[in-house]
Amino acid sequence: MPPAWNARNFIIRLSLLRERVEDWRCYPFSIPAIAALDELALDRPVTFLIGENGTGKSTLLEAIAMGCGLNPEGGSKNFRFSTRASHSSLSAHLRLTRSPKRPRDSYFLRAESYFNVATEIEALDREPSPGPPIINSYGGRSLHEQSHGESFFALFMERFGGNGLYLLDEPEAALSPTRQLAFLARLHDLVGTGAQFIIATHSPILMAYPDAVIFQMTPDGPQEIAYTETEHYTVTRNFLLRTGPMLDTLLAPAPDREAN
Repeated sequence: MPPAWNARNFIIRLSLLRERVEDWRCYPFSIPAIAALDELALDRPVTFLIGENGTGKSTLLEAIAMGCGLNPEGGSKNFRFSTRASHSSLSAHLRLTRSPKRPRDSYFLRAESYFNVATEIEALDREPSPGPPIINSYGGRSLHEQSHGESFFALFMERFGGNGLYLLDEPEAALSPTRQLAFLARLHDLVGTGAQFIIATHSPILMAYPDAVIFQMTPDGPQEIAYTETEHYTVTRNFLLRTGPMLDTLLAPAPDREAN
């Protein structure tokens, strides 16, 4: 019997269609974690993708977003702008297994291109439309007139309406630690409405969310890992508990400087 969480998720599994890959030496299949990917069960309401820079977590998240019909630069299904075609071909090699349930809402956040989303909203709102301005869904205030963190928070608090599929790439990028804690509370509220989240992150605060599954991108593919076993947790914990000694070690003169 499949896990109980599957009944409430929109995407319950993803598979790499390995027979479609023509050249494993080409990007993104040259990334070890992508090359080793077989199947990934998405059986929790919140899934975290973690790993060092360059391990493929954002590439995989982008491919999932494109497979769901979302714009690779971010936004909802209504966004079709493109400032630079930099997305990979991975989405054409993925199979997403969906449940019969359909999301009422869906959104892809890319921290690096959220500025472009804000610009597109203003451009669309300048065009004649019988409906209300798009910016009303974000709280009614131009995202360019807010700080990066404020505009992110407006997205989470105003635009995300629940019972939706939300794919977030490093949402902590513009958030203070306090705002990250507030985001956790908002995420929990949205999970209560039936929302599903897939999040690529470096934040040990966000990945502490209970009932989440954490997949670390490794040369053997995405591997499930316990929160307290992640490098993010252990490094942060050790630094906070041993700040002085760790700073002494990190800031000690390099051997070649001592020699001079």
